[in-house]
Amino acid sequence: MATIAGSLEEALAPIADGCMLLVPRGNAGVAMAATRALVRRGAKRLNLVAVPTSGIQADLLIGSGCVESIEAAGVSLGELGPAPRFAAAVRAGEILVKDTTCPALHAALQASEKGVPFLPLRGLLGSDLVKYRPDWRVIDNPFANHDPIVLLPAIKPDVALFHAPMADAAGNVWIGATRELMTMAHAARATVVTVETLHEQNLLDDPVLAAGTLAGFYVEKVAIAPRGAWPLALPGHYARDEAHLAEYARLAASAEGFARYLDLYVHERRAA
Repeated sequence: MATIAGSLEEALAPIADGCMLLVPRGNAGVAMAATRALVRRGAKRLNLVAVPTSGIQADLLIGSGCVESIEAAGVSLGELGPAPRFAAAVRAGEILVKDTTCPALHAALQASEKGVPFLPLRGLLGSDLVKYRPDWRVIDNPFANHDPIVLLPAIKPDVALFHAPMADAAGNVWIGATRELMTMAHAARATVVTVETLHEQNLLDDPVLAAGTLAGFYVEKVAIAPRGAWPLALPGHYARDEAHLAEYARLAASAEGFARYLDLYVHERRAA
């Protein structure tokens, strides 16, 4: 059962150096306040898995030397261009990149969620990805002849980390319609969630909210972090800070600029 942490740092204790850390796409509730806290803590050798893509979160962790490997269908700043610290780390050979696709990531997580060692996926056949992923196996469908299919091993994350609108005192977390967050929590050994606020009543007792609630059984730690997704959006609550994201893209284009960004917005804990 989840516990409500007294601080953000306490909530992040399950994220140990070297763990496999699962994070969501940019508009699905990214725990950016927690990400900055991990950078301040000096997290190391994280094996980052994005569901299925990432942007400033992955770039910030990679640029800060926190990441050993990343598995994602893409890492970019969207209309602001490539993720500069990710690109620099790839060019320098500083991180291992596991190329994948959105369906492949979801299938591998669903395998873990279901407690099975693998799931099959057909759409990868004919792509170069299969050649560069020795952990993926192409077999002949045992129920038909000459019908190849790809087997994807289950992704078994140590910790899933995301931000949500609210939780209750029992650690139940309201995620609304962002259902992949539930898959992430089911697949991971532990889940850490930051939220905007605490709901006064049990979310599972509310007939309107219960269907969009992740039960506290799947959550280890919850921390209160108002505007915890900033500078990214929390849909229905606040929008992306476009000016800040543009400033990040400009500064992070160089190592010196990135260090300046960390001084301004991470180590100084500047408010949004």
